[in-house]
Amino acid sequence: MRRGVLAAAASLLVLGGCSGGLQVDTYPTEDGTELDCRSMIADTPQAVGGRAARRVADDVAAAWGDPPIVLRCGVEDPAALTPASRCDMVADVGWFTEEVAGGFLFTTIGRRFNVSVEVPDDYAPEADVLVDVAEVVQKHVPVEQPCV
Repeated sequence: MRRGVLAAAASLLVLGGCSGGLQVDTYPTEDGTELDCRSMIADTPQAVGGRAARRVADDVAAAWGDPPIVLRCGVEDPAALTPASRCDMVADVGWFTEEVAGGFLFTTIGRRFNVSVEVPDDYAPEADVLVDVAEVVQKHVPVEQPCV
């Protein structure tokens, strides 16, 4: 359904020239998440999937490696998410998994606000990356409805 999501996002990710950081496209966020997200982004790990953190311009996301693994905070519910959607538990965090062109898009389920992680196919098995971000998600985004 949303096969073009990762490809579209990747096309909007360009190396920042003068900014000294990866330019990440803007994305719709849930109201009231900005401060929590800035705190979470500042606390993300230095390495994910064995790849070093990359500086992201404007602190709107976190990224690692090349091609970049991109974590976004405060994202809206995925369009394909329904009450019957499968919840994949990885390191005690529930994720909604979407296969998209060029990789996977994982979005948290049942937390006060959503976090998404785009993982290119270069990092297969892509879900392994979620282990590295689970601690920061647990620390900064409280569970409201655990996966069942």
